[in-house]
Amino acid sequence: MIFKGWVRTSLIDFPDHIATVLFTAGCNFRCPMCHNADLVLRPDDLPDVPEDEVWAFLDRRAGLVDGVAITGGEPTLQPELASFLRRLRERGLAVKLDTNGYRPEVLESLLREGLVDYVAMDVKGPPEKYALLAGRDGLDLARVERSIDLLRTGDIPYEFRTTVVPGWLDEEDVEVIAEWIAGGRRYVLQQFRPLKTLDPALRSLSPYPMERLEEMAHRARRWVEEVIVRA
Repeated sequence: MIFKGWVRTSLIDFPDHIATVLFTAGCNFRCPMCHNADLVLRPDDLPDVPEDEVWAFLDRRAGLVDGVAITGGEPTLQPELASFLRRLRERGLAVKLDTNGYRPEVLESLLREGLVDYVAMDVKGPPEKYALLAGRDGLDLARVERSIDLLRTGDIPYEFRTTVVPGWLDEEDVEVIAEWIAGGRRYVLQQFRPLKTLDPALRSLSPYPMERLEEMAHRARRWVEEVIVRA
């Protein structure tokens, strides 16, 4: 499996686990606020992470690193994803998957086979703004909704998360999203980071103050069990 980035040890990317984080290349969205633009637009310019080095690292750190977070890019585009996760399972490692939810058939297959322990799914915005925030014309929102339902009705821990871009999303938008994912276990409001965004125009934006994000979270708790703000 081809990876284009690697954080060897992380205490923050996989709840309750010491994890290694692997970045896949390519994405089926073009979100203007994406801060991994090179992975999306210019993956061939990035060096490959040798897979054998990953396995060697995991073997050396067995007993310390107990989880692997797969992010991107969009991991569900990778044809070798399931086979890679099976090998992680053979080593007794927990798996976190980051996804935009646009390939629900892949997500469903991974969940059915028991290859994932935690899913973080981006919910880009309210339905009426989704195509804009995903940077994709002709977006099939039903695919996103199917992934939302897979997680809400499933058994594994998960979170829905939204990057709150100033001027693009506000309190009313967050409330609409929260109502859309009502019944979800956890909803994360992520503070926007203006560095290295896919759309250069967003790099001049100032993030919302934490106090305003906390107010948005308070309003979202009407529909979602747990709402947190992540800086």
